[in-house]
Amino acid sequence: MFAGFRAASIELDATTIFARVGGTGPPLLLLHGFPQTHVMWRDIAAALAPRFTVIAADLRGYGQSGCPASSADHAPYAKRAMARDMVLVMKRLGFEQFMAAGHDRGGRVAYRLALDHPDKVSKVAILDVIPTAAAWDRADARLALGFWPWSLLAQPEPLPERLIGVAPDAVVDDAIAQWGSSAGIFSEAVRAAYIDALRDPAHVHAICEEYRAAATIDREHNALDQATGRRIKCPLLALWSGQGGLENWYADEGGPLSIWRKWADRVEGNAVEGGHFFPEEHPRQTAAALSQFFAGN
Repeated sequence: MFAGFRAASIELDATTIFARVGGTGPPLLLLHGFPQTHVMWRDIAAALAPRFTVIAADLRGYGQSGCPASSADHAPYAKRAMARDMVLVMKRLGFEQFMAAGHDRGGRVAYRLALDHPDKVSKVAILDVIPTAAAWDRADARLALGFWPWSLLAQPEPLPERLIGVAPDAVVDDAIAQWGSSAGIFSEAVRAAYIDALRDPAHVHAICEEYRAAATIDREHNALDQATGRRIKCPLLALWSGQGGLENWYADEGGPLSIWRKWADRVEGNAVEGGHFFPEEHPRQTAAALSQFFAGN
């Protein structure tokens, strides 16, 4: 995996961020979701590398990145803090301005990047999410049962940490089998990588803190954005699973594009083939859509 890419561990004041860097052309940052790591981008990164300098990073608390201490308000794992990490990482790599794509949790960091650092992010692609506050405001039994990490991992410690720590393989296997994608698309090596990333108690706690932040301080940040009219100014591409919740849950209000247009000025996108993990299920198609968007005027 990631042939031709170099590994980089970038020391920041608050933590260390691990990334794979390769390719040539304008810089493009790729951010993963749960229960994945940067490994989710293995095929897409290779497809994009001839046209872009690709940086596939592990978010703080995930994969091979560090796990800084948290706080009572979970602010160290707010998307604001995670976005700041990525601005510093890109600067250390020599990029003052860049493009970003994020899937799942990484999508939430990516749109926070575009909101908080409009001078840094020239284009952003968001894969299979709507804004955090918008999702919580519309939450019902479908979200609670369909995407159980939202409610389970946000519970006070140590309950979710203990549950994940006992059976990280059950967590990964349920996610990759139940969220609309075929479990067969994940090789044993990839599955093992995701399970191993959940074996370390410090990382499990950090991931739970990230979900707690999404249920609390991230919502507060989003509410303030909306109250003050703060919007994403750069072009935004939204892609979502044609077989998942986003395709059906919000149809009566115009679907994901309608929701994103309440947050961003220039929005395009569509449903795509596959389940929640469509970047790994259909990497060539996903890479083609990202390449067209990021290379276009």
